Amino acid sequence: MELKIKNYMEDVVLDKMSAILKTMPDVCDCERCRLDIFALAMNNCPPKYIVTQRGSIYSRLNILQNQFAVDVMRAVTDAAIRVGESPRHNKEEEIYIQ
Repeated sequence: MELKIKNYMEDVVLDKMSAILKTMPDVCDCERCRLDIFALAMNNCPPKYIVTQRGSIYSRLNILQNQFAVDVMRAVTDAAIRVGESPRHNKEEEIYIQ
């Protein structure tokens, strides 16, 4: 069995991002904006690395905690607002988050 390390937070943010963006029709939904939103949100969420199936189950249980879900939703919403206010369509520069 090949073991791999994964940041489970990526799955959580992508899942929440899709749901949140459906409620924000004024925010651009192009690939560039979605990736910018994803990058901003990921930089504001703690990583949740997993290696085994057991770790995956633990992380999935952890997502059910109210504060964890609220923190992820806040990070995604804040990122969507920021990108929506200043989209970088067709621009090649990298985004740097502080």
